[in-house]
Amino acid sequence: MGRSLALWTKTLSFPSRNSPNKSSKHSITTSINTSSCTIFAPATTPTKDNITPASTPDVSDCEKDKDIMGSVVYCIHHKEGCKWSDQLRRLKGHLQTCKYDALPCTNHCGAQIARILMDDHVRYTCIERVIKCEYCNGEMKGEAAGEEHSRTCPVEPIHCEAKCGVKIPRRMLAKHKVTECSKRLLPCRHCGRQFVADTINSHTTSCPRFPLTCPNRCEIVTVAREDLEHHIKHACHSMLTSCSFKDVGCRFKSLRGKQMDTHMEEASQQHLTLMCSMVTKQQQQIVSMKKVINNLAVNQSGTLIWKITDVLEKLEEGRHKLCGDGLELISSPFYTSQFGYKLQASVFLNGNGSGENTHVSVYIKILPGEFDALLKWSFSHSVAFTLFDQSEKPCNIVESFVPDPSWENFQRPSTQPDSLGFGFPKFVSHETLLKKRQFIKDDTIFLRIKVDPSKIVAV
Repeated sequence: MGRSLALWTKTLSFPSRNSPNKSSKHSITTSINTSSCTIFAPATTPTKDNITPASTPDVSDCEKDKDIMGSVVYCIHHKEGCKWSDQLRRLKGHLQTCKYDALPCTNHCGAQIARILMDDHVRYTCIERVIKCEYCNGEMKGEAAGEEHSRTCPVEPIHCEAKCGVKIPRRMLAKHKVTECSKRLLPCRHCGRQFVADTINSHTTSCPRFPLTCPNRCEIVTVAREDLEHHIKHACHSMLTSCSFKDVGCRFKSLRGKQMDTHMEEASQQHLTLMCSMVTKQQQQIVSMKKVINNLAVNQSGTLIWKITDVLEKLEEGRHKLCGDGLELISSPFYTSQFGYKLQASVFLNGNGSGENTHVSVYIKILPGEFDALLKWSFSHSVAFTLFDQSEKPCNIVESFVPDPSWENFQRPSTQPDSLGFGFPKFVSHETLLKKRQFIKDDTIFLRIKVDPSKIVAV
C-alpha cells in the first residue's frame, strides 16, 4: 500500500548529530519538502549563446534533499516498541514489514490493527471473525450470528427448568422433561392424584386406593386400602366372626353366611335374656354414678348462698294455697365440711305457723349424711340466717341460734326424716321485705345460711 513521504515522516524522530553542511546551522524539522531534485531541459538544443542562468540546475537544493534522505531516523512506531533506526530513504521499505504498523482488518470489519495484533484480533475480537461453537463445532461468521447460535445450539448442555439438577443437551430437553425428569408431575395410577416423580413411591405406601390382598384370602382378590377394614369387619366370608351380641355375653363364633344366620334365629330368646341382664346392670351403675356426681356437686363449705327468684309470684302463690302451711321452698343440700353434717334450708315466703301471712319463715333441718356414723350427736354448731340488703349502703337482717342438745330436731336423723327443722317463723315481716330497704331487687332475694362449728354448746 503506497504512502507519501509526508505520511512516513509525520512523526519522525532524528538522532542527535552535526549536519555535514556547515552553512546550515539550524536543526532538521520533521516536516520536509517531498519534491525530488529535478533538472528541467529546454525545448531547443542548447547553445553557448542561449544558455541562461535560469536553465542551470540548483545543485544546492538537490544536495540538500539527498542530505535529508540520508538522515538517520527512528521508526514512527518506536514509542510502541519498534527498535528500528536507519536512513530516512529506507523508512518506506521498513514500514512494509514493521510489526507495529497498522493495517486494515483482513475480515473487512473497518478497524486499523497493528500487524503484530492482527492475528489475535482476527481470531478473538473482530466483529466479523469466524466463530466456532464449542459444542457442535459449527462455524458462524460475525459476533451477532455467534450469539444467536449460542441461544439455540441443540448440543449445548443446559440445566433442566424443573430444577432436578441435571444438565442435558438442548435438543433432548423436551424428552427429558416428559419421560426422565425426577421433578415432573405423575398421576398415581390408583387414586389419580398428581405427585412429583421422586415422591410417588412414598405416596404408594399410603395411597388410600392402593390394592391390598385380603388377609383372610377370601374370594375377593384385592381390596383398596381404605376399604380393607370395612371388608374384614362386614363383608369377608372367610373371617371367623363373633355373634353381634358378644358384648352382652354371647360367645358364639362362625364364618359369615348361613351358619351365622341360623344362630341368630335360634338364639333370639337367649339374646333377649342377656340384653335384659345388661340393662339391669347399667341401671344400677347409673344410679351409683348419679349419687357420686351429686356428692361431688354438694357444697361442703358450711355456707350456702341461696338465690330465690320470682319472689312476688311465689309470695302470691303461697297466699292462695288452700291446704297445708303454705308454699315451702327447699334449698339444695350442703355439708358443714367435707365429712361433716348434711343440712338443708327451707323458706315460707308467706310465713309458717305464727308468722303465716305476715312474715317470711326460715328453717334448717338435718338430713341423713354419708358420715353420720362417725359424727358426734347431737348437732351442736351455731346457725345464722342472713337476708342481704341489695342497696348501695346495705343493712342486712341476721338471725342466729345455738342448738340445744336436748332438742329432737338435732339428733341423728332417721333414713326418711319428716321433721320441719328448727328456725324462725317470724324471720322478717312482709312490710319490711316489700317496703323498706332493697331486699328485693329484680324480683330476687339472696339468703345466706352459715354454720359455725366454733360456737357450740358444751355437753
